[in-house]
Amino acid sequence: MLEASLHYWELLLPFMLVGFGAQIIDGALGMAYGLISSSLLLAIGVPPKAASASVHAAETCTTAVSAISHVLHRNVDWKLFGRLVIPGIVGGVLGAYVLSNIDGDAIKPWIQTYLVGIGLWLLWRGLGHTPKQRDPRYVRPLGLVGGFLDATGGGGWGPVVTSNLLIQGSEPRYTIGTVNTVEFFLTLSISLTFLLHLGWETFTTATVGLLIGGVLAAPLGAWIARHVPAKPLMIAVGAVLTLTAGYGIARSLALIG
Repeated sequence: MLEASLHYWELLLPFMLVGFGAQIIDGALGMAYGLISSSLLLAIGVPPKAASASVHAAETCTTAVSAISHVLHRNVDWKLFGRLVIPGIVGGVLGAYVLSNIDGDAIKPWIQTYLVGIGLWLLWRGLGHTPKQRDPRYVRPLGLVGGFLDATGGGGWGPVVTSNLLIQGSEPRYTIGTVNTVEFFLTLSISLTFLLHLGWETFTTATVGLLIGGVLAAPLGAWIARHVPAKPLMIAVGAVLTLTAGYGIARSLALIG
């Protein structure tokens, strides 16, 4: 019994480490948990539908802890939250339904190319002058698109929504905190949709490991978002977005394994 238990924890450990690292980045920068986790599962041969379902199942718990942490650190703009949450949920449920019935991989390279462009733009602005802070104009359509892409791609809510809000002039700390808080409600809706269409068999040992690591890291990510100044946060968001989306493009073009 002890030997079997130790073996199970050995299987969990790599996924826990990935979940921990991914959630620190996600909690601090408002993106990357889904992208990093999905890339890992796809790399070891998990089918896209099962990978997206597993990541969203783990994120249901990690985003709950992350949301509570951001609320406690006062990182949430509740007005922005109200504008994002309903469109995000609608887009997420629609995306999960589409992915459960057809293969959405064909559009991924185009989305990733767009995200690389956004990442480079954020890097340019972050390394140059500090952008003027203002209320973002395009929020509800952004939430709808971000939710849809998150479900179909196994991750994308943070990269699409956080980066576009920053480009519109939204303040980094509150953008990251709000996007992470909305993500809990989005992820819960997507997970329930996958559960109805795909069943429990899609959730694996990897899901448990990602969940444990992510829950442990979530409070630390919220603390970083509160205490790091806006300019370094914008540079970090641009760098992570460019690298993760660039990696996705390379995979899509079979340039790397």
